[in-house]
Amino acid sequence: MDKLAGAAHALLRIVSGALFICPGGMILFGWFGGMPPQPGGGAVPPLIVAAGWIELVGGTLILLGLFTRLAAFITSGEMAVAYFMAHFPKGFWPIQNHGEPAVLLCFIFLFFSAAGAGPFSLDQVIRQRRAAKQ
Repeated sequence: MDKLAGAAHALLRIVSGALFICPGGMILFGWFGGMPPQPGGGAVPPLIVAAGWIELVGGTLILLGLFTRLAAFITSGEMAVAYFMAHFPKGFWPIQNHGEPAVLLCFIFLFFSAAGAGPFSLDQVIRQRRAAKQ
């Protein structure tokens, strides 16, 4: 991978990971104004809380480039589930159902699950240290 492509790979990973942390923090800790009120005034459903933890932990791991392939595979799946549960019932096309962010993140994370973290990642540091020991 040349330097420019490596830098773009790292930037995409860092920015998408950072963006993914935000909704997790919103769900779990009330960041950015917190979750909108639930219908009936009840607590946040357990499925949404689980999604919040996946977003917070997965986004952090992706941002750092640590266990990236596994974290990205799980977060990609979460975004696919989110799309089909929350957006798809409102219309077929993402532009109609406001599911563009879920689709984009799903495929960005699918890319990282296949390609790995790339340069400027903790995965790369670990791989280099293991190679130096051998």
